[in-house]
Amino acid sequence: MSEVDAIDSLDWAKGDGLLPAIVQHWSSGEILMLGYMNREALAATRAGGRVTFFSRSRQRLWCKGETSGNQLLLKSLHVDCDADSILVRAEAVGPTCHLGTPTCFADAPALPLGFLSILDALVEARQAERPAASYTTRLFDAGLHKIAQKVGEEGVETALAGVVQGDPELLGEAADLLFHLLVLLRARGLALAQVVDLLQSRHSQ
Repeated sequence: MSEVDAIDSLDWAKGDGLLPAIVQHWSSGEILMLGYMNREALAATRAGGRVTFFSRSRQRLWCKGETSGNQLLLKSLHVDCDADSILVRAEAVGPTCHLGTPTCFADAPALPLGFLSILDALVEARQAERPAASYTTRLFDAGLHKIAQKVGEEGVETALAGVVQGDPELLGEAADLLFHLLVLLRARGLALAQVVDLLQSRHSQ
């Protein structure tokens, strides 16, 4: 799989000028939808940064979210080994599906590790919106030092569970620790993806 460099390098003839475009959430890995692109749609996507398709029913270019506002913001484009299908990695603004679900494949559960990205995005939204009934809001309102203290407490409880308690208890404490760590990172203006990037860079050394 490689980045799309030259539009004319794709095998447009195979699909009579249209190629399937698989849209994947750039951080969670979820498959959001399948659309089709012609040369003009791909060029518009690259130029404007908003994912654009060719509508087979309307026979025209269609920018995702042009009426609903639920856009797909381009992160990267890739082509498969046969140069006849496109992988679009994008950030979703609002639900992708016209039925109001985050993905058109709503019956497919979130990827186990990809859910961490979904949770991180939820924590970010809680930080910005501060809904009154949210535990996460109370954490942010308490301030950085209280959040850090909570992470310390959860870390100790996780360590103790690893030594003297059973697997369910350890899993529960580990889940609490991960959640509060996400809140601490967001309180410092950081994201889970930055931690992952650091781990990847260490792995490649």
